Amino acid sequence: MKHNQQLRLGLIAVSLLGTLNAAAQLEPPKDRLTFSARFGLNISAKMTGASAVPVPPSIRTTPDGDAYNYDNGFRFADVSGSVDGYTWYWGYDGSGQIDSANNTILLSSAAGNASLNSPDLDEDPAAGMEITYTRELGASESIRYGFEGALNYLNLSFSGGGYNLTAPITTDAYAFVPGTTPPGAPYGGTLNGPGFVIGNKPVSSATSIGTVGTVTGSRDFEASLWGARVGPYAELYLNKTVSVSLSGGLALGWLHGSVSWNESFAFANGATVSASGSGNDDALLVGGYLAANVHWRLAEHWAAAGSVQFQSLGDYDEVFGTRRVELDLGQSFLFSLGVCYDF
Repeated sequence: MKHNQQLRLGLIAVSLLGTLNAAAQLEPPKDRLTFSARFGLNISAKMTGASAVPVPPSIRTTPDGDAYNYDNGFRFADVSGSVDGYTWYWGYDGSGQIDSANNTILLSSAAGNASLNSPDLDEDPAAGMEITYTRELGASESIRYGFEGALNYLNLSFSGGGYNLTAPITTDAYAFVPGTTPPGAPYGGTLNGPGFVIGNKPVSSATSIGTVGTVTGSRDFEASLWGARVGPYAELYLNKTVSVSLSGGLALGWLHGSVSWNESFAFANGATVSASGSGNDDALLVGGYLAANVHWRLAEHWAAAGSVQFQSLGDYDEVFGTRRVELDLGQSFLFSLGVCYDF
């Protein structure tokens, strides 16, 4: 039994040595062309406002025709001048504005400018192609090494829909007499009254960032990314059929982008604003890449090829009129699958 085990181990060792020797003696072609389909992941973009959006005056009016001085209600001195410190010329929109614990009515208004709090744009699959040329410069046993260069193309398409407008919101609290119950919302008193009274001056005020409106419509960013990369590679032949390689080096990109937007802003105070525009831009991007590749020989000069690449071309940031486009190409993963021709 022991003799049989030793014999099997010897045969395995001979087989392994034969495989390594065949790999070491393998003489691959000096040049290789690879044609691949290419797909990109972990690429994101967003479109924001290049400047803040002024909050327009309210278009809502009281029963007596005065413009609302709050987004969710109004408060003015009544016909008496409210010399007693109370007024019945007030109104509010919802029951959530009643603070029963403190016997107050909360009236809020946006202060200053609104920001476009837009999320990342939705990405369509990034697809393209690549042509790679490799030139062997030397060999060491089963390892071959040299330089590779590639030209590639990737189509990028992003789009977005609705989101929120945010701005500083000032909330004033107006007291009502404890033990009394405000009328149900929505409610609007008149100048001459009579009606339910609240204090004519706020007992407290607070300011915080909140939603002051919504944005509907479309935002689109399309880009063509033409690229090139060059660097050294090292390739290990596992046998006469399969080889794996690592490469890395300089990556360049030429980005041609076009942007368009057509949006409507609906503010909480009832005002609406429309905005639209478009633009184009070109930019040179510089970075680097690392790639892991595998080749499976199908015939004397032909092989299947697959590759996983990590590429960093940094961030693209450009202003188009009233919009800013930010494209993150700093941590892209690119997958390719194609065929090789050796010669």
